[in-house]
Amino acid sequence: MTDKLTVSVLGTGIMGAAMARNIARAGHAVRVWNRSRDKAEPLAAEGAHIAGTPAEAVEGADVVLTMLYDGPAALDVMRQAAPGLRPGAVWMQSTTAGIEALTGLAAFADEHGLVFYDAPVLGTREPAEAGRLLVLAAGPAEARATVTPVFDAVGARTVWTGEDGAAGSATRLKLVANSWVIAATSAVGEVLALAGALDVDPAVFFDAIAGGPLDMGYLRTKAALVLEDRLSPPQFAVTTAEKDARLIVEAGERYGLRLDVADASARRFARAAARGHGDKDMAAAYFASFEEKPAP
Repeated sequence: MTDKLTVSVLGTGIMGAAMARNIARAGHAVRVWNRSRDKAEPLAAEGAHIAGTPAEAVEGADVVLTMLYDGPAALDVMRQAAPGLRPGAVWMQSTTAGIEALTGLAAFADEHGLVFYDAPVLGTREPAEAGRLLVLAAGPAEARATVTPVFDAVGARTVWTGEDGAAGSATRLKLVANSWVIAATSAVGEVLALAGALDVDPAVFFDAIAGGPLDMGYLRTKAALVLEDRLSPPQFAVTTAEKDARLIVEAGERYGLRLDVADASARRFARAAARGHGDKDMAAAYFASFEEKPAP
């Protein structure tokens, strides 16, 4: 590769660490920062520079990638990074921030002369680690040659939704996609809980729908995590799923919609988290169906 980029990754949780690792393996220089430094330290083995502050992390960066908890967290970290930002650098904003927060993020980019790309991703731990995420992207055509190598390092495919990152077309698509994922996850938990209560072997249910229009790989994958007690480490954590469900509800309210399934899912995730399952895979919403944790 002749065009080696310096890429700063702010936020090295489940997704950010995997993305940083794949960017480094693609041959780019990687600088990382995380609020809890211990989550960033393993990336040193991939040649990443572990920065002590966001401002240090973004020094000399061609591309700054944010993968943080939510929009306010992304804005706070970028404000801390401001002294080290280079005008003209590309900002790949991949945090699931929601529609309202995106306005402030885009305004910050404009204020500091950054080229802003609204670029959330679809996928969980395994596709992130394999570099097989789906990148949803909106941003100006003239800087795509800079950001595309980063998209290619973390994703299997990029879906372009527009040329104005501030308009949030990629974020809107992410919320729509997540509404389906969250609804399906809640349904998986309720199916398993009801099967147990009615003394129905889940395997009989799977056999009944096998190969038909009701069958789906996602159902079987998430159900297996519950049935085989493989909820840790999470592919996508309960607490993060709750946050995303609430962003979906807020987006619906903004446009006069009542999204009952997303609202109920947010409350299911919250109950599961309150019972000690917040850091487990989102399939652990299964436990929200019970007054108390069911016996193993």
